[in-house]
Amino acid sequence: MKMYLGGQWVSRDSVQEVFNPFDGSVVDTVPKGTTKDVEDAVISAERGFAEMKKLTAFDRYTILMKSVDLIVERKEDLARTITLEEGKVISEGRLEVDRCIQTITTSAEEAKRLNAEVIPLDAAPGNAMKFGFTLRVPVGVVAAVTPFNFPLNLVAHKIGPALAAGNSVIIKPASDTPLSALKLTEVMIDAGFPPESLQCITGSGGTIGDAIVSNPGIRKVTFTGSQEVGERICKTAGLKKVTMELGSNSPLIVLPDADLQKVAEATTQSGFSNAGQVCISTQRVIVDQSVYSDYLDVLVPVVESLKIGNPLEDPVKLGPMVRESDAERVSDWIGEAVSDGARLLTGGDRDRAIVSPAVIADAKPDMRVCREELFGPAVTVTPASDIDQAIELANDSRFGLSAAVFTENINHALKFALEVDSGNLNINSGTQFRADLMPYGGLKDSGMGKEGPKYAIEEMTELKMVVIHR
Repeated sequence: MKMYLGGQWVSRDSVQEVFNPFDGSVVDTVPKGTTKDVEDAVISAERGFAEMKKLTAFDRYTILMKSVDLIVERKEDLARTITLEEGKVISEGRLEVDRCIQTITTSAEEAKRLNAEVIPLDAAPGNAMKFGFTLRVPVGVVAAVTPFNFPLNLVAHKIGPALAAGNSVIIKPASDTPLSALKLTEVMIDAGFPPESLQCITGSGGTIGDAIVSNPGIRKVTFTGSQEVGERICKTAGLKKVTMELGSNSPLIVLPDADLQKVAEATTQSGFSNAGQVCISTQRVIVDQSVYSDYLDVLVPVVESLKIGNPLEDPVKLGPMVRESDAERVSDWIGEAVSDGARLLTGGDRDRAIVSPAVIADAKPDMRVCREELFGPAVTVTPASDIDQAIELANDSRFGLSAAVFTENINHALKFALEVDSGNLNINSGTQFRADLMPYGGLKDSGMGKEGPKYAIEEMTELKMVVIHR
């Protein structure tokens, strides 16, 4: 595919290949963007922002809803593209397209809700004859730097709210998975947004990433990815608004009164979908010692029932990781945990980029597989003496994106909600739950700012204060 720059689809002599993680075949090629392309993109996006300012809220709503119609028409092609370039099983690819539809629909609805506020200035002494109100305005050019693991919907979570608010956008998709972002860009242009309102530049983040986020024409950076890259962006961006959706190693607490079959199914779904490559994947399961053995007995056969193979085949539930090097890393971490005394109850075998789903029992909190973000198909299981120790173990992390508890005790559920340091808290569900309209974001090293169209629009707009003196 070509990249989209300056209102045109353009190619370059230098290209990079997009590989199918399952069999290593080349799916397509995309141009390798340069720092000059970034400069041109910002200039074009500034012109695009001038055109976006001419659109009314209803105009933006109408175009976004037209884009929804086009996504529905192209659903199977988009789902197949996700699977081919990322390795996600096709059923999950189709679900991602459905979620993209919801994200863009909600963004369209929020375009009509950029509300202002009347400020009671007479509440301050000496201001009885003054009237004040706010205006919410777009920031300008938004840079959207997106990850590989949800190559369509996480792009939608950035460009949908940005366009709904009246901004222009420069998209830098992940190098491994640029095709979905390019096809979503095509949808938006076909739906009727101004030709220069979007730019989609492909290529190495090491080459063009710093050039994008440091450019003074960019007024907002929204990034999803690793903590290390997020910190680099914050240091490079300068005086810009930033939203950072970073890493995690999400804990799931199992208390004695939990339905263990329900917990095992939730652990499997939230631990192994997309081969564990989800920032809110269940990674650490913390189980009350009174039901520890029983939980493991129920969990292992559920995990072993997952069908592994070609992600384009509908019955398959677990496909490859995006890169074979990542699969090697996950295997190394599992082996390291076993060497340090953990028990591998099932899985952990590697065939190229596929790692069979692993359950690691008796994991210690200081093991790397517990402390860092694994981002792969394995869950660790650790016993706890009571809810207080379980919460202590859950909080023993520099991350705080998502956490879950299974219990029928309302007091324990509330204690969990109040005391666990996490931006998303789930009671009687796995850690991976996300409705695309809800506020979503982490605490601690998991980032700053919120996504979800309503909340992202707040991050992508500025407030003006107007005072009328009489």
